[in-house]
Amino acid sequence: MTAIEAKGDSDIPGNEKVLLKKVTIMDNKMIDVKQLHYLDGFRNEENKLILEMESFAVENRIPILDRNAAAFLELQIRFSKPKRVLEIGTAIGYSSIRIARNLSNKAMLHTIEKSEDNIKLAEENISKSGFSEKITLYKGDALEIMPNLSSKYDFIFLDADKEDYKRLFDYSLMLLKKKGTLFVDNLLWHGFAAASHVPKQYKTSTRMIREFNKVFLNQQNLYSAILTIGDGIGLAVKTGKRNKKK
Repeated sequence: MTAIEAKGDSDIPGNEKVLLKKVTIMDNKMIDVKQLHYLDGFRNEENKLILEMESFAVENRIPILDRNAAAFLELQIRFSKPKRVLEIGTAIGYSSIRIARNLSNKAMLHTIEKSEDNIKLAEENISKSGFSEKITLYKGDALEIMPNLSSKYDFIFLDADKEDYKRLFDYSLMLLKKKGTLFVDNLLWHGFAAASHVPKQYKTSTRMIREFNKVFLNQQNLYSAILTIGDGIGLAVKTGKRNKKK
């Protein structure tokens, strides 16, 4: 892995100056299919529910966290040992369960979902997982729920509607404890964030992700990075003070 500080990218439409602070990327090469198959050969996931949920998501075209990103998320949970975790975007409960199974005995996960269809599936999966006592599912719009949350969190995972990312990010910063971790999915957005040509149906969402990335990487009270894991993972630690720009 190589840490770089990039000052811009000619592949970004209009030669936008994108200041990337402390960004980590793979050494000049993207992982190809053969490499992915090779790494898949080492996978030893034995949880049948997790495997069933992955298959269900593919068959029903329900977006869930990439399994490599999910493995990285689990590692972050184990490293940071959070007592209180907030997940914004439950979907069918896939990442909720992967988080919960790595929490300590007294730790808890609060997760927010607004889709009624997803809520039903998530409740069923969480019940099957055996982690119901660790997981509290808030039903509704995160933009309405988060302002009413009073206690802060050690770890926040953001994976919701892209058009809401900036506002959800702002609320997340208010709810995140000093030295807390923020984990954000989809910051490469199927590769379109760095593409010169973007399909029409992705233009608006791509623009929003690009704008979000600038904010995320230049937020004064975060030590932040974007990693080429899954669909692009944003990882940040709240410093509690303004970071000096070089």
